[in-house]
Amino acid sequence: SVLSRYENQITILSDYLEEFPETDEPVWILGRQHHLNTDKSKLLLDVSARLWFTYRRKFSPIGGTGPSSDAGWGCMLRCGQMMLAQALICRHLGRDWQWEKHKKQPEEYHRILHCFLDRKDCCYSIHQMAQMGVGEGKSIGEWFGPNTVAQVLKKLALFDEWNSLAVYVSMDNTVVIEDIKKMCWSPAPSSGVAHSSAHLHRSALGQNKNTAGLCPGWKPLLLIIPLRLGINHINPVYIDAFKECFKMPQSLGALGGKPNNAYYFIGFLGNELIYLDPHTTQSFVDSEENGTVDDESFHCQQAPHRMKIMNLDPSVALGFFCKEECDFDSWCSLVQKEILKQQSLRMFELVQKHPPHWPPFIPPTKPEVTTTGAELIESTDKLFELEEEFEILSV
Repeated sequence: SVLSRYENQITILSDYLEEFPETDEPVWILGRQHHLNTDKSKLLLDVSARLWFTYRRKFSPIGGTGPSSDAGWGCMLRCGQMMLAQALICRHLGRDWQWEKHKKQPEEYHRILHCFLDRKDCCYSIHQMAQMGVGEGKSIGEWFGPNTVAQVLKKLALFDEWNSLAVYVSMDNTVVIEDIKKMCWSPAPSSGVAHSSAHLHRSALGQNKNTAGLCPGWKPLLLIIPLRLGINHINPVYIDAFKECFKMPQSLGALGGKPNNAYYFIGFLGNELIYLDPHTTQSFVDSEENGTVDDESFHCQQAPHRMKIMNLDPSVALGFFCKEECDFDSWCSLVQKEILKQQSLRMFELVQKHPPHWPPFIPPTKPEVTTTGAELIESTDKLFELEEEFEILSV
């Protein structure tokens, strides 16, 4: 029966893929190459394994009195969730992990999914992201851009002790190797962390005592590079380099789309980008008593959408994940070879040393607040004030 369900799933998806052109060109999905002529089923499984976050309705009101649906305004937040979720999958399950409907999944998978449920006590929920966005000048219910989402994820990750990510968001189209290594090798937080953040994570992450954040060593890196690839339209000079990023093993895709319509781009075929679309409104799904989640609505079981790369809005954000230092070193080599080889306009710069005219780089740390976890979520005014202080220091 399991095999029957598996074959039925592939059959349904294959019907949608008939829209793809007959071509010998490879399809690239987050660092993996597929060929439509020979491994169509693998391509479909690879796409459906990505966590797919869409608009939801009927969740608890944000902030207690705010919206109970993000339809019409939360698409970029959902795309940010998808990019981050892919990083967490690579961190805990590996890039080659696959999802199959009704198949039992490891505990780590359900813990990852739990981080994104539409509840105020889940660390990357729509509630947390929307309220953290207030500190970035965005009202709850206001549309975010790629850079704003990146900044919100960077701040929320400071409270996520289980995944213990180092989130680096580049400035001025420049990635600084020295700063990233300083951040990823920074010492683990002391045991005397603020009561509020500890409370938040006990509830949001299942009271895990053996958090990865307590282990010394390289902190897995989520690297986000916000870019402006043109003025009103994408400059064709950037297209080859942009596509090259999807070929890298460290690729987490890109955030972008069209004005006020955000998509999560996961690959390309020829001059068409392949993306997951968050613009579907589904009902709120909560976890079961045993901690598992009915996850079928969190995986897109149709062929992915495609759009011509020249129709892309020039404001985008690239994402990469480096679990180990060697992954980051390899990424740097690939960038030097494939992205910076052009002597004309470069998509972004990769430099070894911190620019002397920039303020000193100070790895971000958790703001110490004295509220309880519930108060931290319900009333974030004090947190935002503290964030503004440490954000100035960590620019």
